[in-house]
Amino acid sequence: MSEPDIFYILGNKVRRDLLSHLTCTECYFSLLSSKVNVSSTAVSKHLKIMEREGVLKSYEKEEGFIGPTRKYYSIAVSKTFLVTVTPNIFWYKSLDLGSPEKLERFEIRLDELDKSPKSLHSMVTAFIEANKKLEQIIDALKTIESYRNNLMKSIKERYLKEIGDMTQLAILHYLLLYGNTTVEQLSDVLNLKEREIKEKIEELSKVIPLSLKEDIIEIDEEELMKREAK
Repeated sequence: MSEPDIFYILGNKVRRDLLSHLTCTECYFSLLSSKVNVSSTAVSKHLKIMEREGVLKSYEKEEGFIGPTRKYYSIAVSKTFLVTVTPNIFWYKSLDLGSPEKLERFEIRLDELDKSPKSLHSMVTAFIEANKKLEQIIDALKTIESYRNNLMKSIKERYLKEIGDMTQLAILHYLLLYGNTTVEQLSDVLNLKEREIKEKIEELSKVIPLSLKEDIIEIDEEELMKREAK
């Protein structure tokens, strides 16, 4: 299969929102439609586009013995995409993620680069050396993103098994990815009323310690470490 046109996919906010929900769990069509503020017809169109590009896959699954058969969607790729756009460089690359081959000390010496090459030959040489440094960084990025991806998968599975609350998990998922948020932001992202978000945050804080300062919600790392040490 050809490389998905990820820039086209990510250029639309509804598609970005749908992907965000699907990174938390697989979803059936009507549930996905309830998570975004567009018509079900528009959602169907966006899902078809992403499936056509190979970003999503769909399948049907029966809901219990007497439940209806529903069409589910899940993300079909595991990649990191890099892009640089400047007046001098347009460059992009996709990295396939899997299990990190090794976790080891990473060090790169940018001070070894020529800070002010004078001749054309020395400039070209400096650019080639910068490319080599960049490849080292890309290798490290691929490793850490593979590590984060596998760890997030384990967190989701453990949380659903032990707690079983999808909305709590969605909030934790968002906090882990972005560091902090507000009730208003979560209300917009999850398409839920702020009252419901506050209730779920209170429930989540009983499992994962959270701090709230000036309306900013984040994971309380100090308290988390204390609980881990017990």
